[in-house]
Amino acid sequence: MTETSVLNDVRSRPAELPTTSSRLSPRLVREPDTAKPSLLTRACARLPTERPPVWMMRQAGRYLPEYRAVRKTAGFLTMIRTPELVTEVTLQPVDLVGVDAAIIFSDILVIPEAMGMALAVDEGIGPHFDAPIRSAADLAALHDVDPEDELSYVLDALRMTRAALSNRVPLIGFAGAPWTLAAYMFEGSGSKHFHVAKRMLLSQPVIAHQLLSRLAGIVGRFLLAQAEAGAQVLQLFDSWAGALAPAEFREFALPYLGRAASIARQSGVPLIVFAPGAGWALDEIAEATRADVLGIDWQTDGRRARRLADARGIALQGNLDPCCLYAPLDEVRARTRRMLADLGGIGHIANLGHGIPPDVPVAHVRAFVDTVREWRGPLRT
Repeated sequence: MTETSVLNDVRSRPAELPTTSSRLSPRLVREPDTAKPSLLTRACARLPTERPPVWMMRQAGRYLPEYRAVRKTAGFLTMIRTPELVTEVTLQPVDLVGVDAAIIFSDILVIPEAMGMALAVDEGIGPHFDAPIRSAADLAALHDVDPEDELSYVLDALRMTRAALSNRVPLIGFAGAPWTLAAYMFEGSGSKHFHVAKRMLLSQPVIAHQLLSRLAGIVGRFLLAQAEAGAQVLQLFDSWAGALAPAEFREFALPYLGRAASIARQSGVPLIVFAPGAGWALDEIAEATRADVLGIDWQTDGRRARRLADARGIALQGNLDPCCLYAPLDEVRARTRRMLADLGGIGHIANLGHGIPPDVPVAHVRAFVDTVREWRGPLRT
């Protein structure tokens, strides 16, 4: 993607989009600004910015009392399937915390559900599939996905949220990477080690590759549809990349991550790829995906990642340890400034090295965001 295409994207999205529910709270943070591309899209293209843009993974979540109030009225799956509720909670961190981007409120497991797997989300347990994939027959029972059909509720939510934002900040769409989705589909639920899923890779590699290949196409097309629906930046999460040893990562994760990214890049909007736990493979991930931005976790040395990104001419996103947000406010600010000193400058998007823990005080989240917004460090080229 050229820098010109990033700039043109911000100007070219249609303004005639559906209006939002009257339930939405008044907008409190920024006035519309259509005169220039956003901080985020400029950083993705390694264009100069007055400071790094800042947003956070899971920024629409339980740490916000306003989110919890909405959550009391509807179950999680009802929320993500209701565009009005999605819009409301997606905009909360923009209004209440001051982040520089909104990421659509959804879940990576909408794709397996759309393929025919029954998804349930239980309090204290999390998402799970009662009938995981364990055989060729299970795989054959899955169907292909047309995002405009089975996932239309996500696309409707993107259109509604994009209208509600009024170009104050850009909107991010996302999807889970093939290996991460397959891990849940084989295991049946989240896991610390994904022993069942990894056993499937090693004992039934033909089934594994067939599923991963199908997922790569669906994920890529879903991201394309999100861009068409109004997403101005896309993020591809390979959340369980760190569960694999290097040999298995190179065989079962990286090729399909690259294939999904290749399809998504046809959208012309910036693509962020985040594979926590695979910081050792940053250069290989960059080569396979041709992403505009590499997300890095808190276990990855920021200065080393910066050297790699500068050598490849790509941007970086990250990487404060989310648990740093539990520290006293002065320490939150100090650690944030340290991260910015290591990573800050041309082509850096300030973020956490993973999602926000749900019990972090809102004041500590604001301290992180405000410290980035106040940063005026050197813009290295």
